[in-house]
Amino acid sequence: MISVPTLLLDVDKCKKNIMDMRLKAQKHNLDFRPHFKTHQSLEIGKWFKEAGVDKITVSSLEMAAYFSKEWEDITVAFPANILEIERINELAKNIQLNLLIASVETATYLQEHLTSATGFFIKIDAGYHRTGIIPADTETIDAILKVADSSALLSFKGFLAHSGHTYKCRNKTDILKIHAECMRVLIQLKNKYKESYPEMILSLGDTPSCSVADNFEGIDEIRPGNFVFYDLTQNLIGACDINQIAVAVACPIVAIHKDRNEVVIYGGGVHFSKERLENEKEGTIYGRVVAKKGNLWSDIIPDVYIKSLSQEHGIVAVSPSQINNYTIGDYLIALPIHSCMTANLMKRYSVGDVMDIAMMNSW
Repeated sequence: MISVPTLLLDVDKCKKNIMDMRLKAQKHNLDFRPHFKTHQSLEIGKWFKEAGVDKITVSSLEMAAYFSKEWEDITVAFPANILEIERINELAKNIQLNLLIASVETATYLQEHLTSATGFFIKIDAGYHRTGIIPADTETIDAILKVADSSALLSFKGFLAHSGHTYKCRNKTDILKIHAECMRVLIQLKNKYKESYPEMILSLGDTPSCSVADNFEGIDEIRPGNFVFYDLTQNLIGACDINQIAVAVACPIVAIHKDRNEVVIYGGGVHFSKERLENEKEGTIYGRVVAKKGNLWSDIIPDVYIKSLSQEHGIVAVSPSQINNYTIGDYLIALPIHSCMTANLMKRYSVGDVMDIAMMNSW
């Protein structure tokens, strides 16, 4: 029974999303190293193993430690934090650990303090401008490689990029332009360094590109993460259909204001995050309400959406023709804007009446 905000998981959709991306990687002869920061669950991780996945990506050393219980090849797709050197050494002692390096200073520190063999990728800024080395800055790349070559424990794996700016796109054409540019700069770097490092690989990983693109020639590995659940953002930019979204939040109805066509739910920023979408017709949207279907959900209900969030409250705009469909003591279901953020906040998944799936750091 739903009595508090509850993250619902559609297992069939989730497993299909996993298998579809696995088959796409196989079709293009790509290593598939999915990013687990979206689901953060050992149980869901088993579904990837069932699909033939044997290596993963995470976003922190803490997450790497959690998944190292069942996974032996893990890339931490976040710039190496040298303040965590003890945890790096502990993990590298037990698994194949791959780090990201984006500075000579980090490479030098690792060269001086590592106690176990560790792989690393050089993080390339392919246009997102969050972090990473500009592709033209081969002087810094050369300096990092020089440090690594002097180390018996640092092993250069290749170049890695994340085209996070695809999330700002609103159509497939724009996604493909960014994808093509990311591929171009990575392939250019590989051509420059492949004689000295013939085993290097090129790794890219954003869900929009991996979902939409059908050309990966020259790329060796993909690392999408959000695709396991998808969300309203991915639907808006053309990366998925609504029926591929595999998580939704069930929220109890605690008040109804018919005079202003609003429903108040127990479900706020601490459940959904405050990720939002904007459009001219509705303004700000924090989630869209869907029709119930058994223990899960079906189609989006037109003109019913979360219009504002505070910490625990959600305010749902409801069309006058729909307002009488809602009652205090019932609950409604809403699709999230960004499933990664919502899952991270909610910590647990509900699967029907018989299963509850825990996440890392769940309580």
